[in-house]
Amino acid sequence: WLVRGSQRDVVIDAGLGLRSLPDYLRAAGLLEPAEGAGRRPLLAVATHVHFDHSGGLQHFEEGAVHSAEAAALLRGDNYEAVTWLSEREVARPPRPGWRARHFRVPPVRPTRLLQEGDVISLGDRQLTVMHMPGHSRGSICLHDKDRKILFSGDVVYDGSMIDWLPYSRISDYVVSCQRLMELVDRGLVEKVLPGHFNIFGAERLYRLASNYISQAGVCHKVSTCAMRSIASIALRVMNSRVTS
Repeated sequence: WLVRGSQRDVVIDAGLGLRSLPDYLRAAGLLEPAEGAGRRPLLAVATHVHFDHSGGLQHFEEGAVHSAEAAALLRGDNYEAVTWLSEREVARPPRPGWRARHFRVPPVRPTRLLQEGDVISLGDRQLTVMHMPGHSRGSICLHDKDRKILFSGDVVYDGSMIDWLPYSRISDYVVSCQRLMELVDRGLVEKVLPGHFNIFGAERLYRLASNYISQAGVCHKVSTCAMRSIASIALRVMNSRVTS
């Protein structure tokens, strides 16, 4: 998502980084300043460090991530980034001879570390950081309180929530879902802009969060543990092949 402000623009999640997203935004005229104004600073915020959200941070001068995942980003930890890309997922390779199996999220030093309650000011609008672990340990949502918009990353989207990756945690996810339901109960969210799939409203947000909580029983925990073990082994094998 590109959120434009009077003093700063923010890109929420930076994609894979196969090409420069800032270059594309400028070429498309999406960062053009108002008449007589100078170019605004551009900040990229990764809602978490998974490869499809953090891979493009390398192209931005300013990048932010929650402090819980800053070390993984800094060392280019592709296990925690759950890097797993196939050829069929890439419509057009970035250069001749490029292969998906060689894709890596490079080490990036974030210029800003985020914590619960931090406010990212764009001038005429403010985005409040909500630490919502569960999908990953550093997952965040950004809440535009004035407009009642929630940028939810992968914390919640209109699909099945993924809680079986390395550093996923069901108990954390349940607490995060309780917070999402509270936002709806208090009338603080009317529109959700997620990291994947379609935009949806408060009623759907409440249903997705409550359904997750109701299904997070013993059977779910056992099956999730098995899936996490398989995913962990597969990711370690994949990343060892890439680095060897």
